[in-house]
Amino acid sequence: MLQAFGHSLAQLSDRTILAILLKVILFTLLLFALFGVAAYFGLVWLFAWLGWTDGGFAAAATAAIIAILTGYLLFRIVAIFVLNIFSDDVVDAVERRYYPDRAETAKPPSYALGFKMGIASVGRALGYNIIAAPLYVVLLATGIGAPIVFFAVNAILLGRDLQDMVAARHITEFQKFDTSALLSKMERFLLGLITALLLAIPFVNFLAPLLGAAMATHLVHRKKEEISV
Repeated sequence: MLQAFGHSLAQLSDRTILAILLKVILFTLLLFALFGVAAYFGLVWLFAWLGWTDGGFAAAATAAIIAILTGYLLFRIVAIFVLNIFSDDVVDAVERRYYPDRAETAKPPSYALGFKMGIASVGRALGYNIIAAPLYVVLLATGIGAPIVFFAVNAILLGRDLQDMVAARHITEFQKFDTSALLSKMERFLLGLITALLLAIPFVNFLAPLLGAAMATHLVHRKKEEISV
């Protein structure tokens, strides 16, 4: 795990990875900006419907607050959704540098499949976190219980998402295996936990999705080599 993290961190200097990072950051920020604009026009309509003729400034301020709060609370979900769209580029860059034979046999998934995987990831993240929300609230009194459960839930979800991004390129090669068994539950959990913790750190959170995808690539291929022996 540590070696995979080290290789992933070192590859952040690659031009290909930097270009993908820029696309992921810009696309993620664009989605939040669009949400803010939609919130603004929605609030303008609401204030007009309520008869508040001078609600333009209030709508803009409220929309900005909503966009910031949404970005803080939902960044992990949106970032992974965006990464699913560009995940093949990340995995391909790692494979071409460290696993050229795997890169040659890969069958890149379409952007449509990446979008579909992203939507599925969003649905799981929202669903499981909503189910766990009462537990979060109950554990708030403990001070540390809620964050522990939150990171545990999202580590499980992220581990699965990141593994699937790699397996999607090699579905034919892996079809004789259960793709959920490529990594053990503990390996997926640790992969997801590291990524979830990185996503919680300001500014580092922009790098976290790419680091997670790169780590998943190393772990999956090394696991595949172990299975093939």
